[in-house]
Amino acid sequence: MDRKRFHGAFTALITPFTPDGIDETAYKKLIEWQIARGIHGLVPCGTTGETPTMTEEEHLRAMEICVQTAAKRVPVIAGTGSNCTREAVNMTRHAATIGADAALVVTPYYNKPTAKGIYLHYKAITESADIPIILYNIAGRTGRNIEPDLMAELAGIKNIIGVKEASGNPEQMKKIREVCPKDFLLISGDDAMTLPILKMGGVGIISVASNIVPGDVVELVNAFNAGNRDRAAAVNAKLLPLIEALFIETNPVPVKTAAALMGLCSDTMRLPMCAMEGTNLAKLKQALKTYGLPFGAAFRNPN
Repeated sequence: MDRKRFHGAFTALITPFTPDGIDETAYKKLIEWQIARGIHGLVPCGTTGETPTMTEEEHLRAMEICVQTAAKRVPVIAGTGSNCTREAVNMTRHAATIGADAALVVTPYYNKPTAKGIYLHYKAITESADIPIILYNIAGRTGRNIEPDLMAELAGIKNIIGVKEASGNPEQMKKIREVCPKDFLLISGDDAMTLPILKMGGVGIISVASNIVPGDVVELVNAFNAGNRDRAAAVNAKLLPLIEALFIETNPVPVKTAAALMGLCSDTMRLPMCAMEGTNLAKLKQALKTYGLPFGAAFRNPN
């Protein structure tokens, strides 16, 4: 298995909706727009894709659209996690069947399982499908943190190749690098932590910001990997105020609103996610303007 295929800038894709379901036309256009701007890979059906509010049929279909549209031009890491092990197994099997390159599996949320329960959850998933698995560690959403010692145990399971780490704890990330195999992939799950994680040996980012600025997120990672640390730092400094605005409310509300303002898709969201308004919306618009992202320009001038 070539783990280097999962190095770089991957977009945690938003899911365009109509009032009746997935806007498949807009979704395909968004994927093409990402690939045209050099994104290294795509991640459908994560939190940013509003998967918790999708029906099972929509979740399966969103994975299929992304895999079919990408057509092996870039790797696709399909989000297949659930707090129900049986459901996560079924989703992961489907991802493998349709040709996804890997599966991103979040720690079971709400149930608050023990460390043994987390281990057995992931073990059951890996035994169900022959596909690389990337753990997703985000205690702020799941209520459970994968501690470094448990991470090391999980890294020993066949097909578990890395982690999207969104703990926000640099010391934990450093410890993961120390206790896990050298080829275990440490991937940033937080746009603001991309550069620090690259500096400690991480291999890239699964990014929210790259939904609207894929080229700049790619440039940050490419510059760092090319040894141009000054350029990477400059791009990172430019991105940080925009990143702050994209998390002024719960993800994916701001980034989907930004995408709508840029003409990439509608701002239709599924409750309990709802539209931005008032001061926060004004701050987001100002951040886009300051960054130089003219509203409505993306699809009108796709090249």
